[in-house]
Amino acid sequence: MNGSLKNVICLTAITLVAGLSLGYVYDLTKEPIARMEENTKLEAYKAVFPEAETFGQEEPADATYVLDQLPEGCEILSSVEACDASGNNIGYVINVVTHEGYGGDISLSMGVDSEGCVRGVEILKIGETAGLGMKAKEEKFISQFANKTVTQFAYTKTGASADFEIDALSGATITTKAVTNAVNAGLAYFQSLGGAGI
Repeated sequence: MNGSLKNVICLTAITLVAGLSLGYVYDLTKEPIARMEENTKLEAYKAVFPEAETFGQEEPADATYVLDQLPEGCEILSSVEACDASGNNIGYVINVVTHEGYGGDISLSMGVDSEGCVRGVEILKIGETAGLGMKAKEEKFISQFANKTVTQFAYTKTGASADFEIDALSGATITTKAVTNAVNAGLAYFQSLGGAGI
């Protein structure tokens, strides 16, 4: 009995010390992690909208927007105003997630200027098959969306011949479709924000 009580006290002390240590480490790292995440977002915003001087506050997706207008499996997370040096709105950065990736969710940020031109697309989170779907992050694929003013994109396996066409990733049609639909969702949402009639 005496040995059991000693073991219980010992385990309680170890658990208490471990819990306090974890709490301390969490408090110590919470702020640097938040700063790092904010910097990562800002870098993504700058990558997809290089002309912008500043970015507004991140706004959650407009709840009044009819989500059934979006491609299947896509969700708008938020939007951010992109502004010029004078603080004038020159477009938006739109954050989108698609639940239709081969390996799970794919999150991206995209910049759309006030004329409806896609300034750039940046993949934020992706877990597709290495050597196939992961190529969606590569410049060769993702740059196909940039600097194009279209109502929506479509992918092709036979070689893009029009502005709205994107060359599909070989062996990764599901990933190609998911990313293309996510960009199309962002374009649809841009229209709901009062975007240009393209």
